[in-house]
Amino acid sequence: MNDVISAPSMLTLQPCDAHSSGIDDRHEPVVPPNQPPILAQPAALVGRVLSVCDVTETDRAQMYALLAGYFRHTSRAVFERDLAEKEWVVLLRAATTGVVQGFSTLMRLTAVIDQQPVVAFFSGDTIIHRDYWGETILPRLWAQHVFRLAASITDARVYWLLICSGYKTYRFLPVFFQEFYPTYACSTPPHCQRIMDTFARRKFGAEYDAVCGVVRLTQATPLDTEVAPMTPQRLRDPHVAFFATANPGHTDGVELVCLTELTPANLTAAGRRMVR
Repeated sequence: MNDVISAPSMLTLQPCDAHSSGIDDRHEPVVPPNQPPILAQPAALVGRVLSVCDVTETDRAQMYALLAGYFRHTSRAVFERDLAEKEWVVLLRAATTGVVQGFSTLMRLTAVIDQQPVVAFFSGDTIIHRDYWGETILPRLWAQHVFRLAASITDARVYWLLICSGYKTYRFLPVFFQEFYPTYACSTPPHCQRIMDTFARRKFGAEYDAVCGVVRLTQATPLDTEVAPMTPQRLRDPHVAFFATANPGHTDGVELVCLTELTPANLTAAGRRMVR
């Protein structure tokens, strides 16, 4: 399970905005004459990146409760097992109550592929409460943390490896990255396919289907059917249409394996804003 529930809506993107945030940065809001200035609203969420060992039992319980509200067939035992193998958690809390309202887990994988060292940061369970789908704090904290780590690695190429059972997670790729795979725009380069195959086999074993490029988890936790339905309007987006074709089992929790390189040059304008 690895689905951020709110990728496109975080930036109010339309399908044609694959390489733009849709936000005009050139102009500041104009305050009409004789009206007081509009004061900035306090942050709805506050967040930080924690080592997994620093996540409290209360936080773990709130994280699982949030996850179980959006995914079917969840298990606290599986959640705890998955969390234990991760290294970091991006944890979001309501600014007023301190209750967990979102999180994303992360781990580092390494391998030598085609005689070259490769590092992949793998995203695990990721969720944000629907009341905060307009917030950008989750992708911002995640991007700043991961790119800081990537910049410190000088002896290997660094990638983001993710699995998607929902189209909103997949839409993060065209929003924030210029090149990513798989995509409707072109075939996956053989080297990138070998990277995906190597890490997916290591992480998921026999649950990884290399022919189809998907992971069929024995204990799959599909999105609730009422969360982020794939409407005809959404399918007009070529990225969403591709995801539906490449992963026809997504409603059953089948995960599409995806990859993008973590370099500043590979970021879109929206991605660069997240890393700042």
